[in-house]
Amino acid sequence: MTSSKQDVPPVVSPEVGGGSRVRAWGLTGILVLLVVVNWADKAVFGLVAQPLATEFGLTSAQIGLVGSAFFLAFTVGGFFAGVLHKWMSLRWLLLLLCLAWAASMVPLVVVAGFTMLLISRMALGFFEGPSGALIHTGAYSWHPVEKRGLPGAFLASGASIAKILIAPLMALAVANWGWRSTFLILAMVSVVWSVVWLVTWQGGPYGKRPVKKAAANFDTAAPTADPKVPWSRILRTPTFLGALAAVFTMYALVTVVLTWLPSYFEVGLGYSRVQAGTMFGIPSIAGLFFMFLCTSVSDRLLVRGASSRVLRGIVPGIALLLCGVALITMPYIQTPIVAVMVVSIGYGVGTVIIPLFNAAISEICPPQQMAGVLGVFMAMMATGGLIAPYLTGVIVDNAATPAGGYASAFQIFGIAAVIGAVIALLTVNSDRDRARILG
Repeated sequence: MTSSKQDVPPVVSPEVGGGSRVRAWGLTGILVLLVVVNWADKAVFGLVAQPLATEFGLTSAQIGLVGSAFFLAFTVGGFFAGVLHKWMSLRWLLLLLCLAWAASMVPLVVVAGFTMLLISRMALGFFEGPSGALIHTGAYSWHPVEKRGLPGAFLASGASIAKILIAPLMALAVANWGWRSTFLILAMVSVVWSVVWLVTWQGGPYGKRPVKKAAANFDTAAPTADPKVPWSRILRTPTFLGALAAVFTMYALVTVVLTWLPSYFEVGLGYSRVQAGTMFGIPSIAGLFFMFLCTSVSDRLLVRGASSRVLRGIVPGIALLLCGVALITMPYIQTPIVAVMVVSIGYGVGTVIIPLFNAAISEICPPQQMAGVLGVFMAMMATGGLIAPYLTGVIVDNAATPAGGYASAFQIFGIAAVIGAVIALLTVNSDRDRARILG
């Protein structure tokens, strides 16, 4: 079961016919659906945090600890993406991972309690860890380097879709059938996606592995691939390190939003539980707007010869800077609706960095090393979630009011975002680093 058997398509380029481009976007769409499932699994914990706290008598710090434990396991799992991709084709690997997500959700429904909650979320995190790099590797295999910003935005939009469309439905399910129903529903959705994936997936031509000399003798039309380079050369580039510093801070904010935003709206700002679940998607609506705007313009300009340094370095750096500045103002905002809008716009602008920096990282590594490099990048990015949810819970527990605690936490992560943005602005240059690596 090697990836060369399942993931390497025929030599014919997919760009020659419109039907092939339809296939490319169709298969990308299936991967976007998997991202939606993935983020719905993550987002459900934020929606059920208060019912769990009430039923199990949990403190905010304990809820935060579970959130951080999830991302600890998620980080560890992410480092296995490259190794797993060597052992198994993408078709079977993502199938097994998705089914494992479903299996991880069920035990908590049967044996409820803090210990099982912790174990279940950590198991889910571990199995979800490798998926981000593998999903991007599959999608990028159908799109050339200069056109990966928009596909990356669609993949990143899966998180927003989960919070805009799925989260309100899950909030209604919690209100009507209890929190256990949401875990069962999401487990069944994972199984359905697995069936669709199994019968549709085929890898694209831009993810080909190197062609062996013996094979080239029989097929002179076989494409060549960039040579494999030492991992240290890729991981030590200013682009990799600078982008990592930026996404680390943004991902910390993402985990806080996933774990705490509904609680902030409900307990901190006084909205009802259903209102909080529905409003959970507002920051993601802003994120979708800014992501698709920036990535579509970026891809068009790159095709016309614009600088990747500007479009995949400076632009996302400025976006993260604006996000950080917006969050720093949170303790000074007293009106609930204004607080919602500032969090939403700041978060939405900041999400731009994820598809743009993922595309920048894909530029600096050979195709055959993309899964491994993206796996390391995303796993290290996820370390931003190791402490952020727990730290937020501790801050809220020790604050004079929940609203003040949440606002202070957002301010801290805003300061971190500003620091990450400055580092990225000074270092990320995929054009320069690709030439250094492959030169």
